[in-house]
Amino acid sequence: MATLHLLLAFGSYFFTSCAMVLIFLFIYTRITPHNEWRLIKENNLAAALGFIGALLGYIIPLASVAINSVNLLDYVIWGAVALVVQLLVFGLARIYLPKISQHIEDNHLAVGLFLGGVSLGGGIINAACMTY
Repeated sequence: MATLHLLLAFGSYFFTSCAMVLIFLFIYTRITPHNEWRLIKENNLAAALGFIGALLGYIIPLASVAINSVNLLDYVIWGAVALVVQLLVFGLARIYLPKISQHIEDNHLAVGLFLGGVSLGGGIINAACMTY
């Protein structure tokens, strides 16, 4: 019986995580001026680097919250906070590089790597701050 309870807990967190990642991908790709999906399909490495950094920058805090949350609602709330933080990281990167989307569309690898690194770094700091 304990195994069934653990499987249900795992399933609820796992499928909630998948849903939150899909929501993040949907919102993030609507917020950024460039079209990550199209650019990646066109083999734009700068877009892929920036996007995977943002995705990992969201997933890392999500994993931290899964470990530390007291229940599923707590997990979802902190997952939403992680999403907002990742959007703020993109906004701050845009302040530093106002034409960041144009550089990514032009496949400037250094800019894509910068965005990916900043997004990942923001996610790591976010995850560390979410431990309690």
